[in-house]
Amino acid sequence: MHDTYSESQLLQSRRTRWTPCAWAVTAIAATVVTSVASAFAAEPAPTDRAYQLGPKSVMERKVKSFVGPSVQVDAQGRIGVAWMEDDKDVRTLFFARGAEPGVTLGAPTRINQPDEVPYWRQETPALAVDGDEIYVTWALTHPKLTPEQPLATQLRLSRSSNGGQSFGPSVLVNDDTGVIQHTFDALHRDPQGRLHVSWIDARDAQEGKKKESATYAARSLDRGTSVLKNLKVDGGTCVCCRTALASGPDGTVYVAWRKIYEGDIRETVVARSLDGGDTFGPPVIVGNDKWVFPACPHRPASMGVDAQGRLYVVWYTEGVDETPAVFLATSDDRGATFSPKRQLNQAKNTFPDHPQLAVDAEGHVVVIWEEQAPVKRDVVISVSRDRGQTFTPPQKVNDKKSQTPAVATNAHGQFALGWMEHAMPGHKMVLQTLQFPDVKSAALSEGPRE
Repeated sequence: MHDTYSESQLLQSRRTRWTPCAWAVTAIAATVVTSVASAFAAEPAPTDRAYQLGPKSVMERKVKSFVGPSVQVDAQGRIGVAWMEDDKDVRTLFFARGAEPGVTLGAPTRINQPDEVPYWRQETPALAVDGDEIYVTWALTHPKLTPEQPLATQLRLSRSSNGGQSFGPSVLVNDDTGVIQHTFDALHRDPQGRLHVSWIDARDAQEGKKKESATYAARSLDRGTSVLKNLKVDGGTCVCCRTALASGPDGTVYVAWRKIYEGDIRETVVARSLDGGDTFGPPVIVGNDKWVFPACPHRPASMGVDAQGRLYVVWYTEGVDETPAVFLATSDDRGATFSPKRQLNQAKNTFPDHPQLAVDAEGHVVVIWEEQAPVKRDVVISVSRDRGQTFTPPQKVNDKKSQTPAVATNAHGQFALGWMEHAMPGHKMVLQTLQFPDVKSAALSEGPRE
């Protein structure tokens, strides 16, 4: 298995630019303060504005470190979030959701059981929501951890069937017994109700095969009660660029990751499954960046699909000229080919980082990412109302130094933004709604769920 490269190593190899640490920063002790919130009805905006931003909600966590958030919006417009925090050397995963549409959150609920210890370098937990069914995947510190394998983890799936009021014991996702890493996971529920998980796995190296990590996937067909046999999607995976999942209205499932090609070329790729996740085809290169980098960038891709089946992919790369950039490309043939890539970042003398996207059924696209410089760390958004043909100039949405942005939407085109804001003596999780003028703000006419 390749070594997991830190941000400091990435910086050392790119001395011409500045890169901050990707791991959560530190602060001090734990309490919750929730401030203003509102439903999805957004504030009035100028008539030339392509979208409207709602008021912000802030939850403060006075803890040593905070990793997250993951954000999801359910069919009723309620926002759910998941994160991990470390306080007094106790690591805990949390979920919170509001009782009504909008950014007001209820009290956090613990996800992991007291005897389940999250991995000390846990990424933001992956989150999927289906009404009162809440699913979270996360990495557990391996029970048989050894000095020779200090990064070993198990991949776990936790489930709540009561809207996040409580979570039961987690289920093991990986079906091997290796004391190795199973992490950098993604989680997705497709339109048919199947739950899909993807992750980076080192079992091939453990078994004496090629010394490389691979991309794996698995499914649950019983609402997270059990997980089916693991499937190797492809090998040669960059070991710490997180995987991503999406599905189309026809049931096509997509998984994205960063693949290593000969000569240390790092390319974002997508593989598709036409049989609901039973099998996956070969990976297709999205941007042909030809980025040569002999380490792991720690920068994942993100995907979404609209009602017409157009697949959208956003990713970070430096290309042949080693210039940091955020790109987007689309596919109208279910991931067989991709459009020419479009650069979204525009600012000079900043470092665009960690892009994420969400797309609704009508093809409204919201991309969110970090813009970093030695003295600031902002969160910006750029949106498209025409299925990715044009995008607005990036707009800053944070007030203070921020990171780990996330974005999600539901079937009604209601978007939610989230990010972590640095605040002494703690960390603040900020949520904000985004509404397109041509989408009805709160027209939720669904009847009772079956």
